[in-house]
Amino acid sequence: MDNESLTLAEGQKHGQAAEQKPVPDQARPSDTPPACLSLAVLSGKGGVGKTSLTLNLALALEEAGAKTLVVDGDLGLANIDVLLGIAPDGSLQDFLLGRARLEDLVVRVSPGLDVLPAASGAEDLVTVTQASRGLLADSLAPHLAGYGFVFLDLGAGIAANVRELSALARMKLVVTTPEPTALTDCYALMKVLNASQGTTDFACIVNSVQEEGEEAFTVQRLGGACSRFLGFEPRFLGAVRQDPAVAKAVCLREPLLRSFPESGAAKDIRAIARRLLAERARMQMQGLLDPPLVLPDDSPQADRAALLAKKPS
Repeated sequence: MDNESLTLAEGQKHGQAAEQKPVPDQARPSDTPPACLSLAVLSGKGGVGKTSLTLNLALALEEAGAKTLVVDGDLGLANIDVLLGIAPDGSLQDFLLGRARLEDLVVRVSPGLDVLPAASGAEDLVTVTQASRGLLADSLAPHLAGYGFVFLDLGAGIAANVRELSALARMKLVVTTPEPTALTDCYALMKVLNASQGTTDFACIVNSVQEEGEEAFTVQRLGGACSRFLGFEPRFLGAVRQDPAVAKAVCLREPLLRSFPESGAAKDIRAIARRLLAERARMQMQGLLDPPLVLPDDSPQADRAALLAKKPS
């Protein structure tokens, strides 16, 4: 085991956590309309609850008055439609393959929540290139004016599609659990994105915390490894406790905030949503949200024009 993995795996479970930088809770000037914050929701390994957390964060933000778009970017293994109990007619793959217009694929879930679904088990799996990433950015951008948040719920791991689609978002939000394997893979994901994109401003959420001290342990181990080996520390937005209501909601094919709105995990998710609102205000005041998506300069214009010509009218 290398030194980086040892740093993540060793240590007393309930050791003193490294001091966290507080998330600013500053208010947005009342005469400034809220900007749109795009977030790539990522995880080093599957099974950490990333998609369920994304969907429930979107609902918590809707409760707070922010209209949200969730883009299912897990091409080939999508399941946001399953968690919502819906059967969409089309998917993001249809757009990337030139079979449908993006605006025709968005599903209205509730007044403040829209979803752009992807397909699961599709035969014509799509590999996202620089050109298709640029096309997606060009097509999404005109429709973001009414949204306060856009979540790109991406697949687990460090595959090419994850790297390409995550480059569109202003914030990289990484979900992990306190388990050593999840921490190791979470660290590997941030290491790869740091090397490939130069990203250093990661935000993290610790999911499925079972007992007191686990959040502090995770902050200490993951933050310490990033600081020592990568030269930056991720910002921790909070933790969600392990709650049997989460699994029950999945079985009901309903979001947690709708089926068990007063559960402990639902309360934790609302607290993180409030921190995201504060993060958006901070980034807007610093001029970091214009435009909402990071439009790629490296995608060949000729390739993007060719893809654009294939779009249905």
